[in-house]
Amino acid sequence: MCGWPRTSPPEAIKTTKGTGMPVIKIEMFEGRTVEQKRACAAAVTQAFIDTCGGTPQSVHVVFQDVARHDWAVAGRLASDPKPE
Repeated sequence: MCGWPRTSPPEAIKTTKGTGMPVIKIEMFEGRTVEQKRACAAAVTQAFIDTCGGTPQSVHVVFQDVARHDWAVAGRLASDPKPE
């Protein structure tokens, strides 16, 4: 065991062995505050529980901050000036 408390999900959301823990990954441009991420994590966790079941302890939220120069849409970097 890794040291955190383990809880079994309710029967309704049990899946195959070893996959009971949802991990929700959020990729976004850097610049959000810790308070914004905290609020987002709480809202996403509650939304998951409301729609899929489970407990707050079973939901993991991972934030990945991405620089605008590391993100492209339609072949253009998000850091590039907008075309006129």
